[in-house]
Amino acid sequence: MTVLGVDIGGTFTDFVLVDAAGRVRVHKRPTSPDDPARAFLEGVAALSVDAAAEVVHGSTIATNALLEQRGARTALVTTRGFADVLEIGRQHRPDLYALVPAKPAPLVPRAWRFELNERVTAAGAVLTPLDPAEVTALTAQLQAEGIESVAVCLLFSFLRPAHEQAVRAGLAEAAPGLSLSLSSDLLPEYREYERTATTVINAYVAPLIDRYLARLEASLGARPLRIMQSNGGTLAAGRARAQAARLALSGPAGGVVGAFAAARQGLGAEAPQVITFDMGGTSTDVALCPGRLPLTTEGEIAGLPLRLPHMDVHTLGAGGGSLARVDSGGALQVGPHSAGAVPGPACYGRGGTQPTLTDAHLVLGRLDPARFLGGGLALNEAAARRALTDLARDLNAASPEAAAWDVLRVADAAVERAVRRISIERGHDPRAFTLVAFGGAGPLHACGLAAQLGLAQVLLPRAPGVLSALGMVLADRVKDYSLTVLRPAAALSAAALEAWFAPLEARARAELAAEGVTGLTLERLLDTRYQGQSFELSVPLPPNAGDDAAALWLAAFHALHAQRYGHSHPGAPVEVVTLRLRAAAPAARVAFEPLPARPLGQALTPAAERAAWFEQAGRLAARPTPVYDRAALCPGDVLAGPALLTQLDATTVLPPGWSGRVDAHGHVRLTPG
Repeated sequence: MTVLGVDIGGTFTDFVLVDAAGRVRVHKRPTSPDDPARAFLEGVAALSVDAAAEVVHGSTIATNALLEQRGARTALVTTRGFADVLEIGRQHRPDLYALVPAKPAPLVPRAWRFELNERVTAAGAVLTPLDPAEVTALTAQLQAEGIESVAVCLLFSFLRPAHEQAVRAGLAEAAPGLSLSLSSDLLPEYREYERTATTVINAYVAPLIDRYLARLEASLGARPLRIMQSNGGTLAAGRARAQAARLALSGPAGGVVGAFAAARQGLGAEAPQVITFDMGGTSTDVALCPGRLPLTTEGEIAGLPLRLPHMDVHTLGAGGGSLARVDSGGALQVGPHSAGAVPGPACYGRGGTQPTLTDAHLVLGRLDPARFLGGGLALNEAAARRALTDLARDLNAASPEAAAWDVLRVADAAVERAVRRISIERGHDPRAFTLVAFGGAGPLHACGLAAQLGLAQVLLPRAPGVLSALGMVLADRVKDYSLTVLRPAAALSAAALEAWFAPLEARARAELAAEGVTGLTLERLLDTRYQGQSFELSVPLPPNAGDDAAALWLAAFHALHAQRYGHSHPGAPVEVVTLRLRAAAPAARVAFEPLPARPLGQALTPAAERAAWFEQAGRLAARPTPVYDRAALCPGDVLAGPALLTQLDATTVLPPGWSGRVDAHGHVRLTPG
């Protein structure tokens, strides 16, 4: 079956088309910020995608709507006395030393938060019944305010969802056009603030996602559409419309899935230890994969907690389009502001005049202006040099090249700090991991970053610039389920576990069967903590362990706690807070066609040579640097730095002292020395 993966980023929209024979075609085009669907559909037309092809899509629409606060007119319906939970939040202070801290405005203003006189106890019993007349009266208020979407989050609804369901039934009957999000459907877990915030996020973006996906489905015709979730799996577009919050980090999740799959193939390991490094045009995402995909439920977006499962990715504002400037204190800043797709870097010739990371690479000879995007976009070296000349003047730098080198160093330092945060600060030695570099700008920085971190090797996937789109093609169908139980570990018996998980597993099988999905793999996890702690660690429950499951799980919890925090307490009482179930159906595996062997007697020769700047022994100088066409590489080819590898979707820099070897699948392993 032919599958198309589409990833809409801040600067470029990436396409990967894989046919039934495993042949891969890639395509990139500038994102259309005013209407993201336009670039999507233009790419589908340019690739002449088969009418029966399956389309898998990831997008930043939900993320951007939250960051820019341009979602639907949203109301919150909650239990009397709890309307201000969304604004009160927790004792979390991101600007601890700010004398006049500024909190972002809540997504739902006070006038649109409505209270119902109902109450469920902490034991799940009804204390105050819901009055249907209140729901009827509420409908008129919502219509008078022009509300488009409603988040319903009642106290302890995860124990007894009947009141939330009654509110939905009443509102749906009286106002059929309303978009309704229930916390008991989306996040049946305790922690009132986090549950409320996540439900509000979903309600805020659901109408936008619904309209966007409806347009795509209509334009795609008979082609089935699946959507990439933040958890690294896909779900049907119809389901995504109702649970739009699950898409908030879909693009970065696709990149981690693609990088992990490339590492399995390129490193020949089923559980590779890798750090993924995705530098695109607007931002950089890094993640640590200790033999598995890194999942978490502790995240934040637009200043609000997002408790749904998602890839544990750290994002920073550093990409090819990141603007370089000198701040009021005379320090060089690179990002987080970006030139974006419009006008883009100065060298794109679309009206941009400020220097960016891409302009710096061009001035340093690390980009070939005639081969950028496979020759599809000719870069303007003169415009880039003008922008860096202005920056050099502001920095008192000796030359535009010196200023450009400083821009690269600042960007690399920011990424290095991010990698240290996800590795060293969590008890992992980054030197034990392989760096998987991708994104349009990732291969430009990979070797320099690896050298700073002391990593032994870098894996460069076959199509690094579109790897997030490829990850979407490779992603399994996944659904996550959760339920708060708050039970002591002493009560954890095999029978109790079965009683807890059986309803969740039955629901998973029924929902996925309704979508025509079979062959499920079910993974059980327990959110666990020492009694008295405020937060938990999610620990997999060993499959098929029988009566030994509890002992194995407890040992795994103590070990994970020691690895994360540096200490554990095997004699202390432990409690289970939340059950989690991950139901996955494997996607069709892609068997990429192998690279052809190099004909006998034919040597690897560069396509061109250009002067590129490198620093050696503390001195920055230009060196003659061969430029290789990556499409001409064959298995076993060996490259020696300095060298540049060019391809449609990315350019790779091999500094002096680095070498690369091409494997049978087209991946390149880079090593120092």
